Amino acid sequence: MAIKFKREIKIGVIFIIATLVLIWGLMYLKGLELLTSSRTFYAVYDNVDGLVVSNPVTLNGLQIGQVNVLQFDARHNGKIICELYIKGDYPFPKNSIARIRSSSLLGSKEVAIILGNEASAAKNGDTLKTEIEASLGSEVNKQLLPLKRKAENLISSIDSVATIVQLVLNRNTRENLVQAIDHVKDALANIAHATFDLDTLITSQRKNLAGIIINVESISRNLKQNNEKITNIISNLSDVSDSLAKARIPSTIMQVNLAVKSLNTTLEKINKGDGSLGMLVNDQKLYIDVENAARNLNLLIEDLKANPKKYLKISVF
Repeated sequence: MAIKFKREIKIGVIFIIATLVLIWGLMYLKGLELLTSSRTFYAVYDNVDGLVVSNPVTLNGLQIGQVNVLQFDARHNGKIICELYIKGDYPFPKNSIARIRSSSLLGSKEVAIILGNEASAAKNGDTLKTEIEASLGSEVNKQLLPLKRKAENLISSIDSVATIVQLVLNRNTRENLVQAIDHVKDALANIAHATFDLDTLITSQRKNLAGIIINVESISRNLKQNNEKITNIISNLSDVSDSLAKARIPSTIMQVNLAVKSLNTTLEKINKGDGSLGMLVNDQKLYIDVENAARNLNLLIEDLKANPKKYLKISVF
């Protein structure tokens, strides 16, 4: 009976040891160590971008832990709570950032601890700030997206231009273009002919043109030589204009206007018969009497010339 009891104890001890080894192996495979100190931190993300449990947690490129748990927030706000298992007791500031980023070109993820600048250290159970670093593919897509849009717009514009060209270049338009090209050819031929005629004219009138140029040079030379005289003439004209400006021309004109007005008044009185001159001009009887007196005077003078003895008596003492 005692032997049987010892045998059961051995089996139980072996089972316990095997269970502990199995648990230790599973924890080791998961990256969890039972005999070393560890801390747990939390990070809340809107999107974990492909992060899974057991992805590494690194600090300056060195793995210091792993992602232990990923679960939705119990408040049902769509956020994801990430539990970070950190081995060892290396201190880092409380405002450090847990950034999700790609650990390789294949797209595997990791959580990198970006050290902050606060003096106080993060404690076990604290919630860290979070960031998500864009992957190479997303960055490439981000850079290529504007080019893609521009290419699409360019293709659409080219398609529109092609449609417009196809609509514009119909049969009538093509015929008009051919006629326009013919007109352009004719215009170029006319221009060439006119150029030839102009060249011929210049060649034939070269001597005359040379004479004209010589005359122009002579005129300009004379102007240059008589520059002082021309300046004196302009100065004299300026003096004359100044003298005219200084003269009392307005007062003189005013006096002339007054004289003309007085003359008009006098003529108006004469026409009305006012005064002796007016009566003489306007009285017809007086005019006839003056005319008869003048005629009689002329007859008397003629008779005096014809018979002077009749009027002159000469007595001799």
